[in-house]
Parts: sequence; C-alpha cells; structure tokens
Amino acid sequence: MVILKAAHKTKYRKLGLKISYYRKLKGLTQEQLAERLDKNLAFIGAVEAPNIDRTISLDTLFDIADILEIPAYKFLNFDED
Repeated sequence: MVILKAAHKTKYRKLGLKISYYRKLKGLTQEQLAERLDKNLAFIGAVEAPNIDRTISLDTLFDIADILEIPAYKFLNFDED
C-alpha cells in the first residue's frame, strides 16, 4: 500500500473528482471505465471517492485520458478549479 504525503492529499482528491467529471461528461459509468482500463470497479470507485485516499500511476492516468479523449494535463491543472 502506498502512503500519500499529507501535502498531496488534496491534489489526489481533486484528481479523482476530475476523473469522475470527465467520465460522466463522456457518458461512461465507473464499470465501463474500469473495464476499458482492465481494472476492477472498486479501483475506479476508490480513485473517484473524495473520502478515500487512493494513488494512481501516470500510466493509468494516461490510459484514462486516452479513453476519455482529453489531454492528461487537464487532470493536473488544479488552478482551473
């Protein structure tokens, strides 16, 4: 299990919320996204949940960006919140 640095917890939560937002905008369910990523539903649920601290690899983030057809930087631009 990966332990988050306290300084980054808010960023991971914002990242999860952005993934959820763009997934819904694309019209995909968590289950559909998980299937396309070859991940389980619990993983996607944990990433998107604002009350669960879950890390995500850059490979997975790039895969999500490809599936949702958006540039990966959109997930990491926290200034536009």
